[in-house]
Amino acid sequence: MFDILVYLFENYVHADACPEPAQLARKLTAAGFEEEEITEALEWLSGLRQLSDGERPAQFSRAGSLRIYADDEQVRLGVECRGFLLFLENSGILDSECREMIVERALALGETEIELENLKVIVLMVLWQQDRPINGLILDELLNESAEEEEGQESYPVH
Repeated sequence: MFDILVYLFENYVHADACPEPAQLARKLTAAGFEEEEITEALEWLSGLRQLSDGERPAQFSRAGSLRIYADDEQVRLGVECRGFLLFLENSGILDSECREMIVERALALGETEIELENLKVIVLMVLWQQDRPINGLILDELLNESAEEEEGQESYPVH
């Protein structure tokens, strides 16, 4: 599914430029993606669109507040993922609303633990859907694994 999300980002400058789901599914099939992956990606994108169109979690935190993760969120979004989100928020790339959308979409995957590489794609897609400008250095960070990650070191630990 993540390959499809990156493909969409690379081929459609803005989320609004994406065709309707049925046409998009045909294009993705023609591009060589498998039907199961396409269905999963389209369902995930549908949930992202719903959040972007106003169906957001009831309460977003206020600017400057500290996000306390629930036990389930801590397990599924490990230290490295939470540290990366904190880094992006402290850098001014994410606001609390965007962070909450990322957390919601990450948890929607149903995976036991979200890998940092996959979280980066989720961040990219949320920023893309929100039509937020993405700094070139941040874009490079989101699309490429860093040397530290390849060596197995945690790049963004939470203390």
